[in-house]
Parts: sequence; C-alpha cells; structure tokens
Amino acid sequence: MTSTEAAAIALQDRAALWSTGEVRASDVVHAACDALVTGLDTPGLRMLAACTRAEADYEVHDLLPAALDELGLTFHPVGSEGCQEAAVRALARCMLAGELTPRQFTYRNHQRHGHELPLTARLAELDDEYDILEYGDRTVDQVDAEVIAEARRLAAHPRGPAEPTDSPS
Repeated sequence: MTSTEAAAIALQDRAALWSTGEVRASDVVHAACDALVTGLDTPGLRMLAACTRAEADYEVHDLLPAALDELGLTFHPVGSEGCQEAAVRALARCMLAGELTPRQFTYRNHQRHGHELPLTARLAELDDEYDILEYGDRTVDQVDAEVIAEARRLAAHPRGPAEPTDSPS
C-alpha cells in the first residue's frame, strides 16, 4: 500500500469515527493535513486541511463530504448503518495498529452497539467472554486471539460505494 493509499484510508477512517463521535473534528483536519503531505491534493481537501482547531467543530460537517467525494472516498451519513459499520472497521484498524487493546476494542463496540448491529455481534459475545473468564477455562490470551482474528476480518473488508445523502425525487 502506498503512503497516499494509507493516508486516504486514514482520512476515511477518521471521518467515520468523527461521524460516530469517536474522535474530534480536529482529528479529521489532522488526517486531511497528513493526506496533503503524502501527495493527495484536491480543492476540498485543502479547505478541510486549512481549518484551525477552533474552526474544525463548525466547518468539518460542511467540508468533509465534498473533500471525500473529490478523492473518490465514501462519506457515510451520520447515524446510518453504513457509518456505524465504517466506524467499527476503523476501530478494528486502530486496534491492529496498537492504538487499542483487544479488550478496549470489544468493550467500545459492545457499549456503542450492544448485540444489535449484526457486524459487531461476535465482538459483543467476545466482550461478554472477557467478563466471565474467571469462571471458565479460557484465558485472556485465547480471547485476545479471537478478537484479533475478528478485527483482521473486519479491517480487510473492502470499502463500499457511497450511500445516497438525499432521497430520489
């Protein structure tokens, strides 16, 4: 994967995490700056990257969809199932990069989605398994290994097409 591909994925991940309240708008701006440094360049990306921390909370909402679209990336509407799934996949990549422990990964997903989101059902079960380790014959390492395998499966899923933001006329 080239550095521009990695930067594009990082930007899209930060967008999904921002849309679900996992990261701040300034984190999206920082990812946009990183994307520019790697060689990605569009007018919308430049506008997004130019936001100050103070402006980010107000401007990202309007600038992000166009910036992603110009790069051929997917913007998932806030609150959509696609947005939730993109955030889960982004968190999986964060865990695989060492930014979260397997336990933190399952806990955050279980807290946000419970057993309701089909994509995270296995993560919720694994989070429950962490809670009952002392009563069974499994070890933390065994559950961690299953979580890592599930995170790899989630992170490897290809990005889908953009969801429509307006209803057809």
